[in-house]
Amino acid sequence: MKPQGKQAILFSGFLISIMAAVLFSTKAIFVKLAFKNTGVDAVTLLALRMLFSLPFYLIALWIVVRKEDKKVLTAKQYGWIVALGILGYYLSSVLDFIGLQYVSAGLERLILFLYPTFSVLLNTFLFKAKLTRTQLIALALTYTGIGIAYLGELKQVAIHNSQFYFGSLMIFFCAISYSVYLVGTGRMVKHAGATRYTAYAMLSSTAGVFVHFLLTREVQQTSISNTLVGYSIALAIIATVIPSFMMSIGMKKIGSNNVSIITSIGPVSTILQAHYFLGEKILFVQVLGTILVITGVILIGWQSSNKAKNM
Repeated sequence: MKPQGKQAILFSGFLISIMAAVLFSTKAIFVKLAFKNTGVDAVTLLALRMLFSLPFYLIALWIVVRKEDKKVLTAKQYGWIVALGILGYYLSSVLDFIGLQYVSAGLERLILFLYPTFSVLLNTFLFKAKLTRTQLIALALTYTGIGIAYLGELKQVAIHNSQFYFGSLMIFFCAISYSVYLVGTGRMVKHAGATRYTAYAMLSSTAGVFVHFLLTREVQQTSISNTLVGYSIALAIIATVIPSFMMSIGMKKIGSNNVSIITSIGPVSTILQAHYFLGEKILFVQVLGTILVITGVILIGWQSSNKAKNM
């Protein structure tokens, strides 16, 4: 391949990944707007999001089954994929939507951005991966940043919001759950292939959401307005389907480690969007905390990239 061609692929990969990160960051904005303007509860909104996302993942799975030369998966491997989809993506989504009812969109994205550090810790304790000095520095920066941002927002809203701590805890557990999903994904995607794995995991998580909704809500009594449908479609397509496929394209072009570093733009994008669309104030401590968190995540991604090159 000519150097110019390679540079074009790298540039397009970076551009696509940045756009994907920005689109993913709109999730919290749409969720907060839906809560504010429709009064919908977290489980109903999540069920509608997955309902409108479902056709796209079914089509993706159909294309994969027809075109890809795939490996035959064992029953145990299918079981792991389903478990990761339900316990990882479904559970993390439920916790995230519940938490967003009580914390700001900017703080949600910062707390959620702890998941790369949790992934490092899981690999360290479960799979005996060595924790390096760079990773320790990254962990220290990340948690210091979260602490600064959290204390800053605590002074602003906790007095008027009795559920602030509960919402924060839900987002924290969401980050843990999502890190479990990512660690498991890193091992299972080698067997199933990226697109097939994503489709199966998303379909499993969708089933989990639907069962949760049917067990806890009365379908006949669910009020669905045109406004709610609009937010749900936006959540499904703009904040879920499009960026998920863009992220996959980005990974093919520039690699997963580079993409993980680029996604550090997510918290910044969310804070800016929350300011302009939700009227959330941009606090100095929030900016400082964001800088520390992003620095920590970039350090983790940078070291992972160097490891990949040396393997």
